[in-house]
Amino acid sequence: MDQVTKLVSERAVVVFTSSKCSMCDSVTFLLSNLGVHAAVYELDKEQLGRELERELARRLGRGSPVVPAVFIGGSLVGGINKVMALHLAGELVPMLMNAGALWL
Repeated sequence: MDQVTKLVSERAVVVFTSSKCSMCDSVTFLLSNLGVHAAVYELDKEQLGRELERELARRLGRGSPVVPAVFIGGSLVGGINKVMALHLAGELVPMLMNAGALWL
């Protein structure tokens, strides 16, 4: 089992970020304001950060930014654009509820 798979299996919502990424701050702020207690891993501060970054790059494909990378219920949702699109379409909260990250 790779490290990313292990980490995303431990919490309902996991976000991989970088400490210098404003879009990462935006996605974690949105999730926090919705009441989600996501596990956040700042790749530039994690001991295994480079390994995690390589695994994420492999999953996301070339040309895609590695961070932010949001996983809900163990599945890769995507970055800020995908998360915001889901939120604006009213689909993010039900997805979070189905994953057990929200109780409304």
